[in-house]
Amino acid sequence: MPDQGLSYRDSGVDRDVAASAKRRIGELVASTATDGVVGGPGGFGGLFRIPKGIDNGALVSSADGVGTKLKVAMLAGRHDTVGIDLVNHCVNDILVEGARPLFFLDYIGMGQLEAGTVDQIVAGLANGCRANGCALIGGETAELPDFYQPGDYDLAGFIVGVVDLDTRPGAHRVRAGDALIGVAANGFHTNGYSLLRRLLFDRMKLSVRDAFPDMTETVGDVLLKTHRSYGDALRPYLDQGRIHAMAHITGGGIPENLERVIPAGLSARVQRDAWTLPPEFAAVQKHGNVSEDEMLRTFNLGIGMILVVPQDDADTLSRELKTAGLGGWLIGDVQDGSEAVVVS
Repeated sequence: MPDQGLSYRDSGVDRDVAASAKRRIGELVASTATDGVVGGPGGFGGLFRIPKGIDNGALVSSADGVGTKLKVAMLAGRHDTVGIDLVNHCVNDILVEGARPLFFLDYIGMGQLEAGTVDQIVAGLANGCRANGCALIGGETAELPDFYQPGDYDLAGFIVGVVDLDTRPGAHRVRAGDALIGVAANGFHTNGYSLLRRLLFDRMKLSVRDAFPDMTETVGDVLLKTHRSYGDALRPYLDQGRIHAMAHITGGGIPENLERVIPAGLSARVQRDAWTLPPEFAAVQKHGNVSEDEMLRTFNLGIGMILVVPQDDADTLSRELKTAGLGGWLIGDVQDGSEAVVVS
């Protein structure tokens, strides 16, 4: 008796489910369209018009993921925030170059396509793109049977923006005497989650529904707070030329990210007592017996972005940030020195 013929469905890939999901994704993608989008979703590549009116323009690109924060989303069964996390993280990464986001693409990989999960993820991506004024013009949803465990998935994103090189912030504009302003984060953002999961789930045996240590919010609510976007909030100050450089505080914490915008011969001096550690970070340090140095190099410690600004504008700018609801603290300055970043 001849063997029964194999189909793609037998190997774990259902084309009908995938086609239905792609139709819903197409509607979400279309909802993010901006004036620069050429055509609609569904082609082999996404088209976007090159912006006009920038004399010395350059494209700025970045790629990132959400990391093991995805594991928390899977435990909680909440997948609508990680897409926002991803977009906002990427927007912040190109913002430090002064770039305005133009378009975004995503990659979702999972063992077997789960339509409800994909819908939530892409809805989050679309929400993030609309909020940041960029278009979601394409992406890839890949089914990889036997590669991912049931319920697991990975998520990555790719962003392109544009900047005028004549006004771009960066290390080339940093001078001795500049002040450092720390802008408030919205919790852990997307970094340090391997340590967080080890402490909260493995050692303390908490679930996503239990109260976060020393807080009233649940573990799930605290850990799934979205990565804050600073794009719209900081854009006016960039356009006014009031920011010399910016550092997005992600993996590696303040030391490793701030040093990226400090030129040779100068040293950023950060005063650790200039701001109060938010309660979720204090709880992790206490219950995990985490050293100060480990905290500093793993988490953002409540500061998601550091601005390097002229000293004579620092007080005014920090007050404006607070009035705008961003939170802003004078946390140090730039001096002559050989060590790029010193935290004391």
